[in-house]
Amino acid sequence: MPASTPARRPLKTRNAAWARAVARRLSALGVSPNAISVASLGFALAGAASMMSAAQASTPGTLATLLIVAAACIQLRLLCNMLDGMVAVEGGLATSSGAVFNELPDRLADPLLIVPTGYLTGYAWGPEIAWAAALLALLTANVRTLGGSLGLKEDFRGPMAKPHRMAAMTLGLLLAALGAPSGLAGLVLLLTLAVVLLGTALTVARRTRAILLALEAR
Repeated sequence: MPASTPARRPLKTRNAAWARAVARRLSALGVSPNAISVASLGFALAGAASMMSAAQASTPGTLATLLIVAAACIQLRLLCNMLDGMVAVEGGLATSSGAVFNELPDRLADPLLIVPTGYLTGYAWGPEIAWAAALLALLTANVRTLGGSLGLKEDFRGPMAKPHRMAAMTLGLLLAALGAPSGLAGLVLLLTLAVVLLGTALTVARRTRAILLALEAR
């Protein structure tokens, strides 16, 4: 059975010298791309745990530290998301089950990194906004793969595709950490979630419209 190579998101960082060097090193060590994909889920779990712990933080300093840890976990998750494909394709270590390992951890990671933020805001509608943003994040991927199942090229457009969502979450967590001593962390996180929610809704609409136009043009 041939190895499965999932559709690849266009990333400029994939061509960076440091990224290629890390991918070559992992390939030389025989690290499976599937293991890297699972590691991305591990970082998402660690980020979620940091945010849940932050909700119980007793001092602004502790809160800020945990928010920074969560932001770092998001970036490590994205790093794994990039490296698994590079090791699979450029490293020649793709497996028949690669598509499953490439997609399923991502579908779990997005809610893990978005939902806990809502409970950190301290605002009444924080959790609801976070859950809505997480569900829309899942829908962006579903619409993308729907297009692929209909014979179209998978659409990775934004404005709030996965890298954009995670960049917004990272920035929001870091700004919240800066605002922790002033008691502004919750407000910053609420605004971050609102931006992610609106941007992700627009992303779903744009991808859906592109699919409909492509199908009607056949």
